[in-house]
Amino acid sequence: MDVSWEEAGWERLAQGVGRRRMPVWDATVGLVAGNDGGALLIDTGATLREGVELRRQAQRLLGPGRRVTHIALTHPHFDHVLGTAAFAGTQVYGAVGIDELMRRDRDALRDDAVRHGVERGEAAEATDVLVAPHHLVCGEWTLDLGGGRQVLLANVGPGHSGHDLAVLVPGSPEVVFCGDLVEESGTPQAGSDAHPARWPAALDRLLALGGENAAYVPGHGAVVDAAYVRTQRDALAARFDVS
Repeated sequence: MDVSWEEAGWERLAQGVGRRRMPVWDATVGLVAGNDGGALLIDTGATLREGVELRRQAQRLLGPGRRVTHIALTHPHFDHVLGTAAFAGTQVYGAVGIDELMRRDRDALRDDAVRHGVERGEAAEATDVLVAPHHLVCGEWTLDLGGGRQVLLANVGPGHSGHDLAVLVPGSPEVVFCGDLVEESGTPQAGSDAHPARWPAALDRLLALGGENAAYVPGHGAVVDAAYVRTQRDALAARFDVS
């Protein structure tokens, strides 16, 4: 890599693994560099402008001749998906059903972005060229990024949304990108597409995926440990009266 994660404004989580907390909505974007050319971006920001910025930063981090080759979308909310069109030629992954939802609810996605402060023209531009996942994960999908680096995409939802995808990056430590199933900077948000009765079970699956020693990367906020995820799981179960 040409520059360090810190020089580029990213947080290094493990060898070849980092994340950036985006401005305004504090949404996490992750990057996993393969050892032989491939690279996975996890979520893409809230606008095409953010997507373009992320593409440039990723190329700078990855080094000459390398680029993002794969994208994993953790769930279909505007602050995590609207930058995807900035990555032409990239293979995009999501939980099964997310493709149909994004195509059907394009206008609702635009309107939600505007309600949360995205300028209407920017929101319309991003949804006009919205990229839905090409590859749908039902269960688990092992993704080979080259040079012996593999990551696991896991459909662990529904919970925060109807289409929650987690990403496990093996290593020391193991890193789990949780999307908005886990939030640290505030109370987990349950919108109209949430599945409250199933959210605690989704967090149980997340904990089984990562184990006790993993670093859990929330969709918003600081990296947490398994104990934090378990505490949030119990709080959600009490909040929604789920055993």
